[in-house]
Amino acid sequence: MDGQRALFAEMEPTPAEAEPRGFRYQDEILTEEEEAALAAELGTLDLQPFEFHGHVGNRRVASFGLAYNFSRRSVERAEDMPGFLEDLLVRAARFAGVAPEAFRQVGVNEYRTGAGIGWHKDKAEFGNVVGVSLLAAAPMRFRRAKGDGWERISHALKPRSIYMLSGEARREWEHSVPPVSSLRYSINFRTLGADT
Repeated sequence: MDGQRALFAEMEPTPAEAEPRGFRYQDEILTEEEEAALAAELGTLDLQPFEFHGHVGNRRVASFGLAYNFSRRSVERAEDMPGFLEDLLVRAARFAGVAPEAFRQVGVNEYRTGAGIGWHKDKAEFGNVVGVSLLAAAPMRFRRAKGDGWERISHALKPRSIYMLSGEARREWEHSVPPVSSLRYSINFRTLGADT
């Protein structure tokens, strides 16, 4: 019996193999009160339906600092980040080990019930990504090509959590979030492309 346990233990992924290299995660970056206040502020933003080459997505978005224009395939200047995100920016920078000004782009995504985001990699013009999840939990799914199929990993994003995509997780793996069952916000802080 002990031999069987040892065999199965060898087959289980180690923590380093259980997540893409370059993915970091931490629970409880915010209190419930801070989350509620942030969500209320986000609800006042002029969020617009996500548009991608003539297709309108089921989530609503806003970009600050810089924005990627999918029609022109270029990074363009956007409105300044609202002041209520300043404290979160500082926390994201501390988590990532960079100065707050390293984050040149801030993206807000609102996922209403039934909304998700398909498989993608963030545009190469941007570098490392730090994301903060509010309200509903959601699985973040990862995949990369392996032989004739895909290698897949999933990680639960809890409310008030923070994660970072850098290195392999940023360059080699696609990620997606399936449709959510209740309102969720994701706030993403991005450096420029040379930082990956």
